[in-house]
Amino acid sequence: MIKFKLNCKKCSNTFDSWFSSSNEFEKLKKLKYINCINCNSVSVEKSLMTPNVVNSKKKQIKTNNKFNQLRKKIKENQKFIEKNFQYVGNNFSYEARSIHYNKNKNKKGIYGNASPDEISELKEEGIETEVIPWINDKEN
Repeated sequence: MIKFKLNCKKCSNTFDSWFSSSNEFEKLKKLKYINCINCNSVSVEKSLMTPNVVNSKKKQIKTNNKFNQLRKKIKENQKFIEKNFQYVGNNFSYEARSIHYNKNKNKKGIYGNASPDEISELKEEGIETEVIPWINDKEN
């Protein structure tokens, strides 16, 4: 769809109208289907219109600010987790089960890596787990 600003030659009225294409406008004009909304004259021409340009820089800056705030919050959470929990790497499922089923085992919180299937299995067994976003320091 394209929007044209139309001018009436008879009464000098200007108005906007939508067309499927520039060719469609020309076709309708030739068939005299386009008329002025004010005086009903068919002496209507399209005029130059300013393009509707979206200022993507403002949107991008706003998006980047939100992204940076979110990234900062994730990093703060990561520091807290690294300071207060034990990293178990890829043994997360095994360690979570051993803490859950062995009542004598140290109950310090753990964090590590687990696949979505492993997390589902842990939850089915009643073992509380959470997936949190993690940003590696090597990422830009």
